[in-house]
Amino acid sequence: MSDDLKTLDDLKSVVTPVAEAAPARQPVRDELGRSYATGKRKDAVARVWIKPGSGKFLVRDAKGEYIDYTKYFARPVLQMILRQPFQIAGVVDQFDVMATVAGGGLSGQAGAVRHGISKALQLYDPALRASLKAAGFLTRDSRVVERKKFGRAKARRSFQFSKR
Repeated sequence: MSDDLKTLDDLKSVVTPVAEAAPARQPVRDELGRSYATGKRKDAVARVWIKPGSGKFLVRDAKGEYIDYTKYFARPVLQMILRQPFQIAGVVDQFDVMATVAGGGLSGQAGAVRHGISKALQLYDPALRASLKAAGFLTRDSRVVERKKFGRAKARRSFQFSKR
């Protein structure tokens, strides 16, 4: 093969053309203009719907009632976690959010809602994908609690040792 190629023109005739770039992503919205995504973190799973609006943010509690996110996630750190995707994307108070959360604790639920919001935002407007991906919000945090092993007090802690 190397004997046949003497010039760059010979090389051009051998090289196959590069495949065309992937088609641009299209927005994914339902008939009501909403985007839906599922977010996960630890044992928590969040179903999130976003639509253009005034920034109303509702979370469905265990009773099945929608309440404001500041009442459900009372800690300021958890509220900050939920606002991060909007700040990174630069669309603060432009979307209404409805979220249903199940499983895990408050910290895991907040992470799950953030993951769901990020995925729903990039489905609503694919141009936001680059900034959300760079911030790491589209990647599911795969860290979970390690299981307890037999012969151990917990996952890694062994029972107290006694010489006598």
